[in-house]
Parts: sequence; C-alpha cells; structure tokens
Amino acid sequence: MTRPDAKAYIELFEKLSPERIRDAEVVVHPAIHFKDPFNDFIGIDLFRKLLDKVLNDVSAPNFIVTRQVRDGDVLFLRWIFSGTVARLGFLEVTGMSEIRFDREGRVIEHVDHWDASEQFYARLPVIGGLIRLIRGKIKVS
Repeated sequence: MTRPDAKAYIELFEKLSPERIRDAEVVVHPAIHFKDPFNDFIGIDLFRKLLDKVLNDVSAPNFIVTRQVRDGDVLFLRWIFSGTVARLGFLEVTGMSEIRFDREGRVIEHVDHWDASEQFYARLPVIGGLIRLIRGKIKVS
C-alpha cells in the first residue's frame, strides 16, 4: 500500500490534466530534479512545462503504473506510457522511475529509466534505419 504522497504523485500522471499540473506543488518540491532521456532540469516551473508539453503534443496520453515498490523515501515505479504523436503515430513506452521524497512527503527527485533508442529513436525515419542496422550487427544470434 502506498502512502498518500506517493498515491497523489502517481495520480498526477495517471489523471494528467491542466488543473493537476497547476496544483503540482502540493506533491512536488519547488526544487524538484527531473531527469529522463531527453531532459535534465531542476525546478517546478520546468516540471510543469514538461507536463504541459505532454498534454499539448500527445493525443490521448495514457500513463499506467503497473508495479510499485517503496523503500523509505524512495519509490520505484514500473509504467507504460502511450499516446499518439504528430508525424510519429502511436507510441508506447515502457519504463521505470526512481522517485525520492523530501521530509514533507513531496517529490524532490524523479529519474526515468527507459530505452529511448528502441522505443523512440528507432521509429524515426532516417535515424531509425541506422539504429536498426547497428542493433542487427551487435545482436547475438
């Protein structure tokens, strides 16, 4: 069973909306450190911009937590994110997040781990072909 702070943070993503983004400071520390394969920043304003970008750039974004484990002030999440992106089509990304809470129960750090090479870059027209070629040469068969 998750503590209320973890549940509220998960719901921020699973029920993403402009209102939840606006009220993010309830569960997110003002100096949050966020990192994923494309971003590495500190601050709630950039965190809000990131979530706004998801709502604006992804049609029907869907974030589902499939597993969670808590160890003290750290929460590990396994998740699936899906949605449709202009010129790329439907995307589904599976990943894990390492989330650290401060003493007040707000998220102070969120680090995403997922394979951008396989789940994103390989779908791009020119780069994708090159990545598939390289992966084919490296793959053990």
